[in-house]
Amino acid sequence: MKVLGIGNAIVDVICKVEDKFISQNNLTKSTMKLVDEAELKRLLSNLKIEETVSGGSVANSIVGLSQLGNKVGFIGKINSDDLGNKYEVGLKKENVQFFYSKKKELIPTGTCLILITPDSERTMITFLGTAGKINENDIDLNAVKNSEILFLEGYLWDEGEPKKAFEKAINNCHKVAMSLSDLFCVERHKPHFLELVKNKLDITFANEQEIMSLIDVNKFDDVINFAKEVNKLIVVTRGDKGAVAISNNEVVECSAKKELQIKDLTGAGDLFASGFLHGFVNNKTAKESLEIGTDMSSKVIQIIGARLN
Repeated sequence: MKVLGIGNAIVDVICKVEDKFISQNNLTKSTMKLVDEAELKRLLSNLKIEETVSGGSVANSIVGLSQLGNKVGFIGKINSDDLGNKYEVGLKKENVQFFYSKKKELIPTGTCLILITPDSERTMITFLGTAGKINENDIDLNAVKNSEILFLEGYLWDEGEPKKAFEKAINNCHKVAMSLSDLFCVERHKPHFLELVKNKLDITFANEQEIMSLIDVNKFDDVINFAKEVNKLIVVTRGDKGAVAISNNEVVECSAKKELQIKDLTGAGDLFASGFLHGFVNNKTAKESLEIGTDMSSKVIQIIGARLN
């Protein structure tokens, strides 16, 4: 197997809203907020659902890798409830091997409400449900050992059981990549993430804000210097400035695509990662890998949702 993902198994519920819905509900545009089940239901009660998809950041990347023709798998915790069953069916339909045997849990399957405003920005409200309860017993070691690279998401990194699950997987894999996921996520786990980037990860994916926050700098040149110092592959997306990969004193850049009909930024980073990892596991150059990532992300932002059909 080329790539095995471990992440939050979350059903994405996509809705279009006006800007005033964001302000009326005290939400911060373009960020992710964790809520309890009651709050999620309250928000959903006033909305029309556009579509539901088997989501979660790394799961989106793994589906992208599958669509590019790679043999892939995913581990994520779900309940054997209606949403959990839909989740499993959704992944299998995309030719993703699902290495998790679901059982009846007390907590329901996780849900992420994705609110798309007229400017195409997405604001996410997440009820993690049982997804956030992943533990070391949920990690299929054979799947980890039989994959060329493990791909993790920062969203899942929490003290206690999820952290133990991560460590078990990292300690048994050949190579490991991780996405820093979200600015708030970085700020919550800064010392842990810094330790991972410096000492454990072979590849780190981040956007410009996330990596600059992680290492407390104001200039992008400092990110390049940091990456050269730690001597790891660090891949940074920079919006309309394109993307850059820094490795072994080499800085490779790729410009952003122009004149796109942007509809929804959901999944842009996830699909960028899938394109880059596709290049990496198939022995493409860093430049080619950046170009495939950029191509994937530019396609997904011109449709609603995080899935290319």
